[in-house]
Amino acid sequence: MISLSIADGVAEVVLDAPHKLNSLDEQALADLSRAYDDAADAAARGEVRALLLRGEGRAFCAGRDIAGVTPESDDAQAYLGGLVQPLLKKMSAFPAPTFAAAQGACLGVGLGLLLATDVVYVAENAKVGSPFAKLGATLDSGGHWYFTERLGMHRTLDLIYTAELMSGADAVAQGLFSRAMPAAELLENTRAIVANVATGATGAFRASKELVAHIRDQRLGLWEAMEEENAEQARLCKSEDYAEGFRAFQEKRSPVFKG
Repeated sequence: MISLSIADGVAEVVLDAPHKLNSLDEQALADLSRAYDDAADAAARGEVRALLLRGEGRAFCAGRDIAGVTPESDDAQAYLGGLVQPLLKKMSAFPAPTFAAAQGACLGVGLGLLLATDVVYVAENAKVGSPFAKLGATLDSGGHWYFTERLGMHRTLDLIYTAELMSGADAVAQGLFSRAMPAAELLENTRAIVANVATGATGAFRASKELVAHIRDQRLGLWEAMEEENAEQARLCKSEDYAEGFRAFQEKRSPVFKG
């Protein structure tokens, strides 16, 4: 089950099947995609200025729900290429800052959901890695790119070959995610951060999000990236939030951004 709630500029998307560690079958992926569509529509109306993704219960997401999968007839390409990859692209392109709060198992497709999110906070005791060696399968949902980019080739293949899992604290220490927190504090702290971001200059945040994606995907050099920065700044200087930010600084008060 996937739920979406919107309040005070924040969309909160919840993976709500704790009895199966929020593992995702085809229907759940479709429901999750629909939730992001609905949140994006609300963002276009100015009702959403940040998004939080989380999982209910003791796990964020244990990956694909394989309980009913018959290996001999399984169409992994249809599941991964036809359902998962389009969803991850949609999540990555969400038109506002996105955050995830992840506890427990963060595996397979669950890991993919995190790599498609702008900022990821994990519980210190979260479990991250590639358990697929025990299934005769391989890491999916962009995991090879993500691990190689962040951890390097040797650590990536070590995790894949051994199926050993990292704690959330280790994953942050090795550069996979942004922050690790005690599990009991994770959701409260993340919600507070997301609520604050939702009051910010959403247009400027979106510009940075797109620029970072260009640097990553197009491997921009310093001067190319600087040229894009200059262009974005020139565009932003015509916005209401840009003017408000400068006025607030000059008047020594807190800015009130409209997003």
